[in-house]
Amino acid sequence: MSGARRDVVVLGGGVIGLACALYLLRAGRGVTLLEKGRTGAATSHGNCGTITPSHAVPLAMPGMIAQGLRWLLKPDAPFRIAPRLDVALLGWLLRFARQCRWDDFHRITAQKTPLLKLGRTALQELIAAEKLDCQFETIGTLNVYRDARAFEKSQWLPQALRAVDLPIETLDGAQCRAREPALNDSIVGGYFNPFDAHLRPDRYMAELTRAVRAHGGEILEECEITGFRRDARLAAVRTTHGEIAADEFVFALGSWSPALARQLDLRIPIQPGKGYSITYTRPEICPRIPLALKERAVCVTAWPTGYRLGSTMEFAGYDSSLNRTRLDALKRGAAEYLRCAQGPSVIEEWYGWRPMTYDDLPILGRCAAIPNLTLATGHGMLGVTMSAATGLLIADIVCGRQPALDPAPFAPARFNL
Repeated sequence: MSGARRDVVVLGGGVIGLACALYLLRAGRGVTLLEKGRTGAATSHGNCGTITPSHAVPLAMPGMIAQGLRWLLKPDAPFRIAPRLDVALLGWLLRFARQCRWDDFHRITAQKTPLLKLGRTALQELIAAEKLDCQFETIGTLNVYRDARAFEKSQWLPQALRAVDLPIETLDGAQCRAREPALNDSIVGGYFNPFDAHLRPDRYMAELTRAVRAHGGEILEECEITGFRRDARLAAVRTTHGEIAADEFVFALGSWSPALARQLDLRIPIQPGKGYSITYTRPEICPRIPLALKERAVCVTAWPTGYRLGSTMEFAGYDSSLNRTRLDALKRGAAEYLRCAQGPSVIEEWYGWRPMTYDDLPILGRCAAIPNLTLATGHGMLGVTMSAATGLLIADIVCGRQPALDPAPFAPARFNL
């Protein structure tokens, strides 16, 4: 498919690639999107669909290394590193460990917050403007605890969020159960995040795909990238559909970014963080508010059409197996907090790889070495939350407009890209 030269080619048909394509089309650009499988069928398909500005605090913080080492001794813990020699992962973990300081914690929280706030407001505006039917609700999220000591030690969280002007309410156990009656009597306290929201991610992806096509975007599915042609600029991408040339390229390949970037002599410091979920029909006593079950690190979300348990973080490379121990841990963890933890029927058991940067910030902006290549990757566990903000920001950069917010904290230059 050599054909005519395209205006903008977006590489990757996940939530970030679709959002970038849609915002570029809305800005008047011509867009062709390439996806090696089906759009929206990979990482963001089976997550819990929460929109969480409340997740502004980074994963790297004081105490995280000690907690991670304790979890390594438990096969069903929320965090796992598969035993194998992986030099790239070791380097990533060492850099992550160096970020576990309070000064970095506060810096990154302050840098992430504007992007998350923009993501929340831009997403709601996009859903309304494009009439995206994705079961979007703005009823907040609730983090709950069963361990009184763990709850007491979490007082840094409301302090950190209030410092960046994110609302949060501290609740005792009775208030948590009054807010969400699906919780059982073991709950001792929690935090309600009123600015958070949720949607059904597979519906969101399907609706983004529809909107891209409705705006005249070209989507090439089952189109695998096999290489690139470049000189001072990126001239074309080689695919199983043939060579495709364009003026501009947007690199939105998520967890697959490092391998493909190496063909462009770029070293993107992303590790695939494997997450799991189980989707059920709705249980008899079904939560309305999305829940984070803190000690077990399990997320619970319900929609009118289903109910999902999800989370965990597993560094196992690109292992494509469903780890039964990880799935069973989701069920056991939910049973400790909920009156009715599982639905009558299992609809889907799922895994996906999150593109994790060690500083917990996405990589957004022009590539210094390839001036017509814009990177939009590394969103970690917040791809859905950041999708609209990323699409808007990438469209601003590609179109030469004043960005909606300062992109400097997310610039590829921090990784010499």
